[in-house]
Amino acid sequence: MNNVLLVDDDSSIRELMELYLMAEGFQTVHAKDGQEASELLEKQRFQLAIVDVMMPQKDGWQLCMEIRQDYDLPILMVTAKGETDDKMKGFELGTDDYLVKPFDPRELVMRVKAILRRYKVNAHGKISIGNLSMDLNMWEAVWDGDRLSFPTKEFLLLFKLASSPGQVFSRDQLLEDIWGIDFEGSDRTIDSHIKKIRKKFEGKPAPFEIISIRGLGYRLEENKLC
Repeated sequence: MNNVLLVDDDSSIRELMELYLMAEGFQTVHAKDGQEASELLEKQRFQLAIVDVMMPQKDGWQLCMEIRQDYDLPILMVTAKGETDDKMKGFELGTDDYLVKPFDPRELVMRVKAILRRYKVNAHGKISIGNLSMDLNMWEAVWDGDRLSFPTKEFLLLFKLASSPGQVFSRDQLLEDIWGIDFEGSDRTIDSHIKKIRKKFEGKPAPFEIISIRGLGYRLEENKLC
């Protein structure tokens, strides 16, 4: 079960978040400020932190920096401030997403799920499929002894598909997991990136085939001959 740390000095906000998150199967732990959150982080393991910006003792910015320095978990910032500068500061400090109060609790749950899916892609580390190996930590892909160069999104997209061979992913799911929930482009972005990935593996037998599933999305199948 995913354990979520809720950090906000407003108890009613924490209780509202807890109500909706627990209904979706999440376990929650409350902290009324950044200092209390720091103490909890030392004692328990969390899969995600939802952090308010404006808090006494230790604010959300300070807590975000601390989490990025000492822990490996995603952060969703929640604040009453919606200005672009505040969002930019949050992303520069390492937050994974940003939600402005007042918010729809259903959107909060949706963003939490999207972050955790996206973070799962980023946390696997290494995979091998046939004669292709990918290392997310080194940002490296090696095919049959040759190192391949990928733009960021192509690398993450291939890593996502190769992490679950045979699983069908919808375009919307891939967009949400790789590009983020606020991506405003067309779902045809996925088609374009898949085409580029396929082109990189032309010329000799590829270790996999990316199969288009009409009306659904894509799945990757391993080529057992490679």
